[in-house]
This record gives sequence, structure tokens and C-alpha cells, in this order.
Amino acid sequence: MNFLDLILTPFRYVVSWILWAFHELFTFIGMDPSSGWTWTLSIIFLVLLIRTALIPVFVKQIKAQRAMQALQPDLRKLQAKYKGKKDQLSQQAMIAEQRALFKKHKTNPLSSCLPMLVQMPFFFALFRVLNSASQASAAGESVGKLSAADIHSFDNSSIFGARLSETFLGTINSDGPINGAVIVVAIVMILAMTASQFITQKQIMSKNMTKEALEGPFMQQQKIMLYILPLVFGIGGINFPIGVLIYWTATNVWTLAQQYYVIRNNPTPGSQAERELNERRAAKGLPPMGQKKADADAAEAIVEEPKVQRVQPQRKNRKKK
Repeated sequence: MNFLDLILTPFRYVVSWILWAFHELFTFIGMDPSSGWTWTLSIIFLVLLIRTALIPVFVKQIKAQRAMQALQPDLRKLQAKYKGKKDQLSQQAMIAEQRALFKKHKTNPLSSCLPMLVQMPFFFALFRVLNSASQASAAGESVGKLSAADIHSFDNSSIFGARLSETFLGTINSDGPINGAVIVVAIVMILAMTASQFITQKQIMSKNMTKEALEGPFMQQQKIMLYILPLVFGIGGINFPIGVLIYWTATNVWTLAQQYYVIRNNPTPGSQAERELNERRAAKGLPPMGQKKADADAAEAIVEEPKVQRVQPQRKNRKKK
């Protein structure tokens, strides 16, 4: 067992247990235990459970992203301050001031990647479980909570004629006849996976960023994520089992819907989405977003002076001469 397998072992057991539990649930309500659709629903509900558990992490991500946008003016001032200064002392001073700035706003450039970083161990664990299904089925072995019978059932299950354990690349390189259904299903799932990821990032950049953030260095990071991540997962998808493609497409669709809800109902202050929200609120006769909070803050700022009863000075008796 290598180091990566050692790290992923607890995640593999958790993923396999959840997958087994949902498969047993759908079998109990009358679905065919050997059907690919039963296993597909089990994978989708695995996504729903994991992503629901990650909602607190997503909330932290939103706060971190807004903090990053809020500090963009300060970052530009800092870059202007050290512009043209390439000596080591100046670079160290700039890095130290950047760190202090991030600490002040309680954020960092990697905060926007937090949900993905938390989710990656579960993704790799599921990949190991599903990718080893064919070998484990042939050897009659179990994988985590999934028994040998469960693994055999999954290995032989299919949707639209494509087995869930097969991959695009494995089908192309196979010695036997090429299963066209695997090619078609894999391509459709890869396109859906990359498109949903691209649209999610694009709607953040186009509607939920302030003008300062769009002109700042943070925008360069967003542009890289916009094109690089879909490209990486698109290329890597040719080696993903169909079951993993279902998992990743489902989680991307969840992210897209979740992000759309947040942008529409709780946009970043100063963004295009906020202006659109205020237009909708104005059409309904409601005050602009944040007006109630601003009024409450203003009310708290008004501190009434306590009424103190004036003490009358007492007249001193003069001594008779």
C-alpha cells in the first residue's frame, strides 16, 4: 500500500459505505439491484449527501471571496508602492505587507478553492472504488463496505449500453470490439462536466464581482480557473469510469445551482448581480438590498445622552464678622 492509498483508506470506506447504503435503500423500495440506474441514483445521492455536508464550507468560501474583493484597492496601492522595486528587501517587505493585509481581512488567495480541496479526497476515493471494480469483480474481492457480490453487480451494470466501470480511454485501447455506447456516454458526460464547471466560474466573474475586483490581480486568478480547471478535468475525464463522470457531473450541477441561488439572492455588494437584485426589489416596492441593515446600524450609532438631573449649588452661610 502506497502513501496515497494509506491516506485515502478512511475516505474509501466512507464512500463505499454511503454508496452501499443508498444502493440498499433503492433496492428496498423495489428497484433492480443489478440495474445501472440503481447504481447511478446511488452515486447521485452520494453527491447530494456530501455536498449538503459541505454547505458550511461553501459559506466560508463566499465570505472569503468577498473579503478578497474588498481588499483589491489596498492590493493595488501596495503594488503601486513597490512598483519597480526588484531588490530582495523590497520584495520581502511587500510579501510581509500582503500577508498582513490578508490577515486583516481574514482571507487568502486559496480560500476560493477550499470546497474543491475538501471534496477531492472523496472524489479520489470514489475513483479508486469504481476504478478497481473490474479487477475486484474478476478476483471475487470486496472493496470497502461493498461486498464481492456488490462489486460484481456494479461491474456488470450499465446505462444506455455503457458499463459504469468502463472508461473512454480503456474502451479505445481494448483488444476486443469497441463499445460505441461507452464512447458516446463518456463524451456527453465529459462535455456536461466541463461546461457546468465553466458556466459556474463564468457567472461569478460576469455578475458577482465588483468593478475594483474585475480590474485587480484577483481577476487573473479567476481567469486561470475559468479555463484551466475545465480543461484539466476534460482531458482527465477520458480516463474516468462512467460512474466517476456521473459523480463529477452531478457535483458540478449542484455547484452551478447553488452559485446561481447565492448570486441571485445574496450578491456581492457593488456587483452587477446586486444592481439587478435592487432593480427587482424596486419593481416590487421593496428597499434596496442592505438598506434595512444600514438603517439598523445607523440607529445603533445614535446614542442618546443620558438625562442627568442638575444639582443645584448650595449656598454657603457667610460667617458674621
